[in-house]
Amino acid sequence: MSAEGVGNIVAYILVRVNLGREYELLEQINKIPNIDEVRIVYGEYDMIIKVKVNTLFELDKIVTHVRRLNGVITTTTLISS
Repeated sequence: MSAEGVGNIVAYILVRVNLGREYELLEQINKIPNIDEVRIVYGEYDMIIKVKVNTLFELDKIVTHVRRLNGVITTTTLISS
């Protein structure tokens, strides 16, 4: 945690996407504020997104934004302790 308290909440968003949309979505998601890292992964999920925010309201806005992207099938959000 920084001295300013930025990024008090760290969360991971696990994303399933339509086949072949991974790299397009990676570019779009990287442009969203407070996204710390985006990775394409193999297995049950297609992408993992690391988010750092100050409030759950900010996290909700990001998750909602990701869910609305064309090509996203489902998301699961994990909040780190």
